[in-house]
Amino acid sequence: MKKQLTFLIAVTFIVLVGLGFFTSQQSAANMKYLGMKRSSSSEVPKGLQEAKNPAYPVGSQAIIQADHMPGMKGAVATIVGAFDTTAYAVSYTPTNGGQPVKNHKWVVQEEIKNAGNVTLKPGTKVTLEANHMPGMYGATAKIDLSERTTVYMVDYTPTTGGPPVKNHKWVTESELSPK
Repeated sequence: MKKQLTFLIAVTFIVLVGLGFFTSQQSAANMKYLGMKRSSSSEVPKGLQEAKNPAYPVGSQAIIQADHMPGMKGAVATIVGAFDTTAYAVSYTPTNGGQPVKNHKWVVQEEIKNAGNVTLKPGTKVTLEANHMPGMYGATAKIDLSERTTVYMVDYTPTTGGPPVKNHKWVTESELSPK
């Protein structure tokens, strides 16, 4: 009887591991992305200016070096928009009650309520008007860092598989490399 019980426990454990019941730290870390919108509209915020001379013109391709989402790093991006602005990494608690998001990259100047034209300093509290993820729009956020740059809206197919991502907002120029 004791052998049968031990065998049953061992088989149950193996089945649960096989089904992914026990996750690795890497998988747990990626759980925060499950609610992230993987594609969005091509609409851009009011006042966002097209880049006059972007390193990666609309229609060109580049390699994504950023890892904002699983499957992004190393993916081939097609540039669908290039804009000159200030990009911000922000930390916020979603309005839908989700877990706090730390150092979200990127929200642009034009997606921050009443941001004006002055670059906001780290630590500044703001209200987000971006809608990249559920619970982002209307959330109170803290500026973690700012970067005056060209930001790109890109289409790509995740290196991890899955459907193509359309109109991903935003990747900065430093997060792309030539194809």
